[in-house]
Amino acid sequence: MTQGKVSVTNKSNSGSDGQPMASAPPTYEEATAGGSPSYSGAYPGDSEMLTEFSWDDQNIRRIFIRKVYTILMLQLAVTVAFVALFIFCEPLKYYIQTNPGWYWASYVVFFVTYLTLSCCRGPRRQFPWNLILLIIFTLSLSYMTGMLSSYYNTKSVIICLGITALVCLAITIFSFQTKIDITSYQGVLLIFCTVLFICGLVLAIILPFGYVPWLHAVYAALGAILFCMFLAFDTQMLMGKKQYTISPEEYIFATLSIYLDIVYIFSFILQLFGTSERE
Repeated sequence: MTQGKVSVTNKSNSGSDGQPMASAPPTYEEATAGGSPSYSGAYPGDSEMLTEFSWDDQNIRRIFIRKVYTILMLQLAVTVAFVALFIFCEPLKYYIQTNPGWYWASYVVFFVTYLTLSCCRGPRRQFPWNLILLIIFTLSLSYMTGMLSSYYNTKSVIICLGITALVCLAITIFSFQTKIDITSYQGVLLIFCTVLFICGLVLAIILPFGYVPWLHAVYAALGAILFCMFLAFDTQMLMGKKQYTISPEEYIFATLSIYLDIVYIFSFILQLFGTSERE
């Protein structure tokens, strides 16, 4: 008895043996039922925001980066306009300083929109709600940044804006050109975050008993260094081809992260080098 061999034969009308029949090729629906591994989420964890594989399609990456930086430039233009308005228009400066309730309202809006865009994938990816939330987020943070700048000397604010622009440009160029994978240094960022949190907590406890200038300077310096590192980290995640990259569908989150890094760098540099208007 022969095992393991199965032959399918045809009998012709004349009674002669036919050749074995070849199996029919799959239809298009059957072939694509499993999904494309590059775009449809067939990879495990493809629905997550962070991925651990590099992009093979250079064109997708270029379009993604161009879109992120276009939105980022618009956000920064709005923020600079708010800062300029609040430091040059004296009646408006007086109004916002005598009505701090608007600041706290902006902070609540900022916090809610930030949590929504960071934690909820649905609103973050659904057009046009993602852009609407991003616009609200940008306006609220721009108001807070403008109000913070109004307490400093106009010349020092302009100088700090220039320093921030040069620092961010240098970090961006470095992140694009270096072969160092900054995305693999999450531990270093965690240590800096912990140190900054402890320093801020100590500063908050001591502040009611008296202002300590050197401690505030240390806190501002640590904050500026930390968010410079975050800017390099987020920029390399945007680039791809590193240990961790960000999905091209997450252009809103990528823009949000880099914009927040730049604004925080400016605020810490302003605290570090800015001159108070009262002085």
